[in-house]
Amino acid sequence: MCGRFTLVAGPSEIETSFPWIEIPKQMTPRYNIAPMQPIAVIPNNGRNRLEFFQWGLVPPWAKDPQVGNRLINARAESLAEKPAFRNAFRRRRCLILADGFYEWRREPRPGSRASTPIYIRLKSGKPFAFAGLWEIWRSADGASLFSCAIITTPPNELIEEIHDRMPAVLRPEAYTMWLDPMIQTPETLSELLKPYPASEMEAYPVSTLVNNPKNDLPACILPA
Repeated sequence: MCGRFTLVAGPSEIETSFPWIEIPKQMTPRYNIAPMQPIAVIPNNGRNRLEFFQWGLVPPWAKDPQVGNRLINARAESLAEKPAFRNAFRRRRCLILADGFYEWRREPRPGSRASTPIYIRLKSGKPFAFAGLWEIWRSADGASLFSCAIITTPPNELIEEIHDRMPAVLRPEAYTMWLDPMIQTPETLSELLKPYPASEMEAYPVSTLVNNPKNDLPACILPA
């Protein structure tokens, strides 16, 4: 599961990694992005523009948009079968921009349920993209809600010591196919959803400040 992440990079840094995207001139650094908040995405709508969608996918057939609370992640192995994700997997894919994410490592203390937050990022420190899915939900009064989910995969060798899942971080060479607006086969797309190489990532413990989504502070990513 991926339940929190960061996008601290400013517009110029994002533009360096995604030079083909129209990016807002002003962006607020985010140190503790939580579910149901707006997040930066690049949808496969052909506009090549950074947009902001709710994190927590709401299928078009949902009766209540609060279902998004339960659909922040989508397992790569079952995208083609799950009713909430299978249509978006074929038609509505997106890049979700980030420069780090958090997982919680369960500490092996007898009688304790304590866990330590771990911050994970690329060794390069550069922004990257999670593979995501997006949908449009329309309310009874005709208002539109754009929402998305982060795809997860089994962990790589670094993450498996921390958690049993990790977000699907895409290689830059996969962006074009992932964002192709044409319908793609599940077999073709699944080849892009592999655990990112552990050799290119780093992880370190951080403060429990990140446990509270109200704490959106630089201190969240400082080594503990």
